[in-house]
Amino acid sequence: MTSITRSRASARVGLCAVLIAIVGSSASALDLALPPGARVTAERVTPSGRYLLPIGAWSEEKGVPTAALDGEVRRTAWRINGVGITTGQVKGPIRGQLMEAGYDIIFECAARSCGGFDFRFGTEVLLAPNMYVDLTDYRFLSAKAPDATQALSLLVSRDSETVFVQVIEVGPAGRSAIATSTQPSGVVPTSAGDIVAQLESVGHAVLADLDFASGSAALGDDSLSSLDAVVAYLIANPARQITFVGHTDATGSLAANVALSRRRAESAQAYVIARGVPASQVSADGVGYLSPRSSNLTPEGREANRRVEAVLISVQ
Repeated sequence: MTSITRSRASARVGLCAVLIAIVGSSASALDLALPPGARVTAERVTPSGRYLLPIGAWSEEKGVPTAALDGEVRRTAWRINGVGITTGQVKGPIRGQLMEAGYDIIFECAARSCGGFDFRFGTEVLLAPNMYVDLTDYRFLSAKAPDATQALSLLVSRDSETVFVQVIEVGPAGRSAIATSTQPSGVVPTSAGDIVAQLESVGHAVLADLDFASGSAALGDDSLSSLDAVVAYLIANPARQITFVGHTDATGSLAANVALSRRRAESAQAYVIARGVPASQVSADGVGYLSPRSSNLTPEGREANRRVEAVLISVQ
């Protein structure tokens, strides 16, 4: 029989009701959809091993609280061409899939709230170049399967134009491995060049590098690769027309969010017009929180919902 044994650190945070004994049976195979272009960089299996699953943020008094999990340990890492994709936009859908599969989230955090440097070096990370962690931009969660036969951790970070994903799972030997597939190309663009392909093939594209703070419509002063791609596309194709559609999370009233989403779209519209796109080729509108792409119940979901999409409205 495989068992989960709580370490002294985990005992102090009182998780006896969260992590229970692992029995010989195994949960249904988990199938995770990753962003387009995800490729495995490392796979390692320890048939009979131990993983110290982080279950709390680092503190000076306790370090990183962990649960000592005994069983077959599988470590997998992926890398994704991630121009314009935030770590939250990668973690959020995976988190949602885990919850849909019945997994319970034990603990989750982002960089500073995890404990920054100390958390990163207090937990297990596969070696570079297979896995990379930016100490200022990473997301972590730990979760357990519905029947408590398996547990896992998810770590997402990025380096320039590459997103790194690591999953460490532990459970009974012989269980089915996590199956992975990629999301449809219209979900999250993997590069600025994909914006044009998506506009032509599916009629719309999320401008994922437009990262709005809650309540804000500001784009910032830096150039934005997705909007620059739209500029080049429209100038090269004067018969094409695009509408920018703004979206918000579900914080606040519908009227206020529709107005905010329209201002976000207008910010994108102003950006491309300022760079030479005729005003007749581009318009702006907003739908508030009426078209979410993720759950508004989580910070990551709300972040993903604060966005602007480009919609191709040409018929010629």
